[in-house]
Amino acid sequence: MRDFDLNLVRTFVLLYETRSVTATAEALHVTQPTISYSLQKLRRRFSDELFRRAKGGLVPTATARSLYEPLHAALAGIEEAVSGAWPFDPGTAHAAFTLALSDLGEVALLPRLLAALPARAPGVVLTVRPLDVVNAPDLVGRGEVDAFIASPLFSTPRVARIPLFAEGYVAMVAAAHPRLRGERATLPELAAERHVTVYGPTGHEGPRRALEAHGLRHRVVVETTRFTSLPYLVQDDDLVAMVPRLVARAFAGTHRVRLLDLPFDIEPAQVSIYARHAHARSPAQSWLVDFMTGVLAADPP
Repeated sequence: MRDFDLNLVRTFVLLYETRSVTATAEALHVTQPTISYSLQKLRRRFSDELFRRAKGGLVPTATARSLYEPLHAALAGIEEAVSGAWPFDPGTAHAAFTLALSDLGEVALLPRLLAALPARAPGVVLTVRPLDVVNAPDLVGRGEVDAFIASPLFSTPRVARIPLFAEGYVAMVAAAHPRLRGERATLPELAAERHVTVYGPTGHEGPRRALEAHGLRHRVVVETTRFTSLPYLVQDDDLVAMVPRLVARAFAGTHRVRLLDLPFDIEPAQVSIYARHAHARSPAQSWLVDFMTGVLAADPP
């Protein structure tokens, strides 16, 4: 142990979790050559290649797989002890966090976070940025964003995924819709109506695929890029929109719309928090992820 730097343990664990030299360097705020040099030291120390390069990223060897659990546990214990010396106390801390949210997140999730903050962390301030699904992982890696919430499943090793919930869909129509009057729409009824859909990198492709699967794609007369425009389009027209259930409830409370059950299943959207990997988070960022998970993973009111 005299010649074994503890930073090598952190490097190994992050390399194992991210499968990427680039992502590990970003998480540790060092250069890629620094990580490559550390990997060479690890290889010499354990007399094993540890990671082999492949098309999808680094692939751990059998030795690396056997090392991960004990080194991960040791590092977690050290970090817990060190963090205990400089804890983040949400009750007294004055801190600012930056989140990236979609329009759906701002409507359906942000109010729940804000409602919980005064009692749990009165000195915490949130800054919300629009979710850029292309660059969000890089923003987290560079420290410009502490966390983001999204339904697309990111496969990049730059961020860790913390699942929150799976969200289904309902139909949303005007409160005074002239034909759809019950609590559930039938397939023939939907086939006779005009539809509005959302397209873009939102991760909510389920409604569009469902319309195509049931031969209703030709009934789409409006396509928009934001879910928040839907209640305004629907409430004074006879359009039908398929909306994630959580945000649809919020729309129904503020607009002249009604919600109907659908006659077919739509693949649920998988909503998750994305943040730095656990071993690269500060104590404050670890609290933030735990806070968001505790508030948002619970059943909505």
